[in-house]
Amino acid sequence: MQSDGVGREMFKGAISGLAATYLMNQTTTWLYEHEAPSTREREDQARGGQSAYVNMAESAARTAGVALSDEAKNRAGTAIHWSTGIIGGIKYAVLRRFRPELTAGYGLAYGLGFFLVLDELVNPLAGFTAGPSAFPWQAHARGLAGHLVYGASNHATLRLLDRLT
Repeated sequence: MQSDGVGREMFKGAISGLAATYLMNQTTTWLYEHEAPSTREREDQARGGQSAYVNMAESAARTAGVALSDEAKNRAGTAIHWSTGIIGGIKYAVLRRFRPELTAGYGLAYGLGFFLVLDELVNPLAGFTAGPSAFPWQAHARGLAGHLVYGASNHATLRLLDRLT
């Protein structure tokens, strides 16, 4: 692939990652809001009241020797979350050209991998969340569903953009 082709794929990937992150957020928010209050409470306790992304922001600020207000931590956590989704879209867009097997299941395999690696492995190992056993099964199911939506919508958006370009 020529460098201009990679740039085009990266641009399309940023768009698809943005759309996929939005749809994932809509899915996981709806699922969270429809869980039993006791399940939400157990999850909130496991998270210490903060998302993994807010914990990432707090950790980065602490490493840099900067104190962040709660509002700044939340804004930074949101920025990290959206950036992660956009970067994931860029990676998928570029890698699918070199590794077509990544598109297995119309992006579902990519979404599954994203969930397993980031949510179930990296976040607990880095200390951004408690280990998987601290969370109720519903939190894992919601995360999986959200990432499957992310993978499929990323793939669908890229296919649409492929047709338009």
